Amino acid sequence: MSQRVLITAGAGGIGLAIAKAFVANGARVHIADVNAEAVAAIVAENENTTGSVGDISKAEDLEVLFKDIEEQLGGLDVLVNNAGIAGATAPANDYPIDTWAAVVNINLTGTLMVTQRAIPLLKESDAGSILVMSSLAGRFGYPNRIAYATTKWGLVGFAKTLALELGDFGITANTIHPGAVEGPRMGSVLAGRAEANGTTVEEETNKALDNQSIRKFIDPNDIAQLALFLAGPHARTISGQMFPIDGDSKHS
Repeated sequence: MSQRVLITAGAGGIGLAIAKAFVANGARVHIADVNAEAVAAIVAENENTTGSVGDISKAEDLEVLFKDIEEQLGGLDVLVNNAGIAGATAPANDYPIDTWAAVVNINLTGTLMVTQRAIPLLKESDAGSILVMSSLAGRFGYPNRIAYATTKWGLVGFAKTLALELGDFGITANTIHPGAVEGPRMGSVLAGRAEANGTTVEEETNKALDNQSIRKFIDPNDIAQLALFLAGPHARTISGQMFPIDGDSKHS
């Protein structure tokens, strides 16, 4: 039987790349995202992709999501916790508390809430897997991004605890730690750094790549293939582990 997969924030970026990889591998994928237009477009493209619109930190939206999963998939084999927000860019002493709370609410509390709903379904699977999208910031500190870094580190403890609790049910739990990912978002980040520092985008690009042993931004499709492997049959004894995919970055 094909895998039944839920991907949060699956309508764009890394989440969409993962969704496409699972579908290409014969899985049935359900995406959850706040972008209704993107969800509709993706679902229309492939009969093996379904979707729900909502916020994972809202109980009423999760009620709809898991009702949809039951109707569309009839169960769950893989949960990809990909949803998260970056928050503000500011030093710790000036970091706005309301923004801190918003980042924690999505990145940690929302991830817990969706996972709590998924665990009973995963326990019924013959090969359940939980993948948690952390970050390079979940391995190093991240200046001026304290909420983001704190939550991404927190997700490591989250996944490790799940691995310990769910191992008896054959459920694996691991974190993936992407570095600088190529695409429009990275372009915007580099443009913002250039404006703030009075430099060019080319200079900021070189500085970012100088931080890596392999001078190449990360292809989202490579992250997707890592996710596919970790949820696949050859990774059934890999659990509670951190998987950087960052060109051997030296710091964040």
